[in-house]
Amino acid sequence: MTGISVYAPNENGLSDRQILSALTLSLCDERDKLKKVLILPPDFTRFHSNAGKITGMLYEMLSKDCEVDIMPALGTHVPVSESEWNKMFAPIPFEKMIVHNWRTDVEKVGVVPAEYVNEVSEGLVNEPIDVEVNRRLLDPSYDLILSVGQVVPHEVVGMANRNKNIFVGCGGSSMINSSHMLGAFYGLERVMGKDHTPVRNVFDYAEEHFLSHIPLSYILTVTTAPEGNIKTHGLFIGRQRKFFEDAVALAQQKNLNLVDKTFKKVVVLLDGNEFKSTWLGNKSVYRTRMAIADGGELIVLAPGVDKFGEDKSIDALIRKYGYCGRENVLRLVKEKPDLQANLSAAAHLIHGSGDGRFKITYCTQHLSKEEVEGVCYGYVPYAEAVKRYDPQKLKDGWNTLADGEEIYYISNPALGLWADRKKF
Repeated sequence: MTGISVYAPNENGLSDRQILSALTLSLCDERDKLKKVLILPPDFTRFHSNAGKITGMLYEMLSKDCEVDIMPALGTHVPVSESEWNKMFAPIPFEKMIVHNWRTDVEKVGVVPAEYVNEVSEGLVNEPIDVEVNRRLLDPSYDLILSVGQVVPHEVVGMANRNKNIFVGCGGSSMINSSHMLGAFYGLERVMGKDHTPVRNVFDYAEEHFLSHIPLSYILTVTTAPEGNIKTHGLFIGRQRKFFEDAVALAQQKNLNLVDKTFKKVVVLLDGNEFKSTWLGNKSVYRTRMAIADGGELIVLAPGVDKFGEDKSIDALIRKYGYCGRENVLRLVKEKPDLQANLSAAAHLIHGSGDGRFKITYCTQHLSKEEVEGVCYGYVPYAEAVKRYDPQKLKDGWNTLADGEEIYYISNPALGLWADRKKF
């Protein structure tokens, strides 16, 4: 596959024609030889990646002459619903979706040795990590496997996508658990917005040692979505790491928001169609925590959140232990077998806590006060919260309310990272 980096000439982003042209150029040398292709896009929680549109373009381009399978890189997320599919992946028929099951559909391909994990974690973790991927990736009948997704700041790996889409999105419980806990031990504030992190190093090791033989290539986007209008600022196609590094550099320009004044109060809106759980909605916590002042408050407007975990067993663990702070979670991991068996959940509890430094208040209409306070968050009914913090009246950035209160408003926390310039 021909490698290519394409940058938008202006702030309007790449046009559909420019994206299609880049995709066509990247496939020109092998398109006639392809008989069977597997595409690995993100799920609906990454709607603003523009990966859905790109997957649709690829399907229309390739399906006339070869068999095309579509398997969203779900990780631990729930499968894409038919309505979500039709919104994100048109014109691909919903029946083409293959659902990845992170517990049952995987095969072990190798082990990242403890010595390497110890080295990249600076001695914080000294355990081997089993590498598991969906067995479809190992199917020799595929002539090409295309992983499509957005490079954007991420709380576990530093910058999302590339081989994270493989080892987490299409991975198994061992890698998901171990990588999330590795990131939590190392510290999310040390990794977010950066390329070379302990978890990324583990993914790179695993790809080089165990998957270099499969016909895999990456299609990476860098996007923003002002007022919901998705703009693709760059498209990076190819397996060589250089294309990921190009995407990282652009994402650091477009998706990193360094502030000179920390937030005493930040209000974040979670799109009700996209965010149905705190497992996903806590991007609002991860992406703002480096800009929230000590003693500050994060108010999360969460009209669609009706559960804590995407997975029922993880939902139960969140309800049982709550977002009780880093030190408490680390102690519980040593004592509780159910957390030891679900380290990704333990890592999530660490990431989603204000650690006593700032307050987190969830404003929901499907979860009760008792449920929200039961996981160590503050609670305000959604209907009451939007009377004061009305998304229709707020603009992204600093706002001064009628009574003089100053807040910082973010309409989509999943597309960026906000950090104190002095600390980043």
